[in-house]
Amino acid sequence: MIDWNRVKDLRAEIGADNFADVVDLFLDEMETELPRLRQVSGQPDLVAVLHFLKGGALNLGFSEFSSLCLAGELTAARDGTAAVNIQEILVSYDQSRASFVEGLGKVGMG
Repeated sequence: MIDWNRVKDLRAEIGADNFADVVDLFLDEMETELPRLRQVSGQPDLVAVLHFLKGGALNLGFSEFSSLCLAGELTAARDGTAAVNIQEILVSYDQSRASFVEGLGKVGMG
C-alpha cells in the first residue's frame, strides 16, 4: 500500500523539516482534489484530476492509490468517466492515508 523505501528516500533527499512540509502539502492537496473526483464535468476533467492525484501519490509512496489513479486515468481516456470506479479510488486513498500516518509514527518520521 505504501512504498516505505520511497518515503525514506524522499525524507533523506529533502531533510526532515522539508519532508514534514511536503507531507502537509500533499495531504492538503488531496483533501482539495479528491472531492473533485465526484464532481468532474467530463472525461478530460477526470483524466486531469486522476493524473494530478497519481503524481502526488507516487512521489510520496502511496503506491496502491497511485496505481488505481493511473488505471482510472487510462480507463477514463479510453472508455469515458462512467467506466472508472471512483469509490474504489477514494477508499484506497483513505486506507493508504491511515497506513501512512500510522507508519510515520512507528518509524519515527512523524
